[in-house]
Amino acid sequence: MARTPTRLSRQARREQLLDAAAAIVRAQGADGLTLVTLAEAAGVSRPIAYDHFGTRPALLLALHQRLDARHRAAITEAVRAAPATAGEVARVISTAYFDCATAMPELGAVSAALRAGPKPAAGPPETLTGYLDLLVTSLRPYAELPADELRLRCVGLLGAAEAIAAERQRGQLTDAAAVAALSALILGALAGAATAAE
Repeated sequence: MARTPTRLSRQARREQLLDAAAAIVRAQGADGLTLVTLAEAAGVSRPIAYDHFGTRPALLLALHQRLDARHRAAITEAVRAAPATAGEVARVISTAYFDCATAMPELGAVSAALRAGPKPAAGPPETLTGYLDLLVTSLRPYAELPADELRLRCVGLLGAAEAIAAERQRGQLTDAAAVAALSALILGALAGAATAAE
């Protein structure tokens, strides 16, 4: 039986529900997250959970957007604080990417659930665009090539980052090896860019 909900503003209630949703995914995986389990974990009535999200896919998407925004903000801040050299920016991007994956394991689980759901186009492509914009902006000062070519190389870097993260999660790589591998790929893409521009 649900407890009587504390009076919160609509936005504060939504944040509370998303906190509870993240905790459920972290503890039970994405399969454990439904609007019913969310209401129970958050101590609210089912109609409140349904009023905020409507459907499980909408809940997953909202949680994904929130986690993704936090992930990108952490990488953006790390890049902002890094010394302005290609090597340092590559290292900082790589370190922040894997640190965030460790700190927010639920992001990967929610991403996978969205891709497996009935409307996969509603989730990850928006994320991909955000990460691409972040990478392009961060790497543009070190790459002498057209914007569309840099963007295409960043698509490849993101695919590589996901593959390296999967190997790391399976215990095939140490954190240091994962960072070194992604950093080397970033620098290789930039080195190739400089050569292509000459």
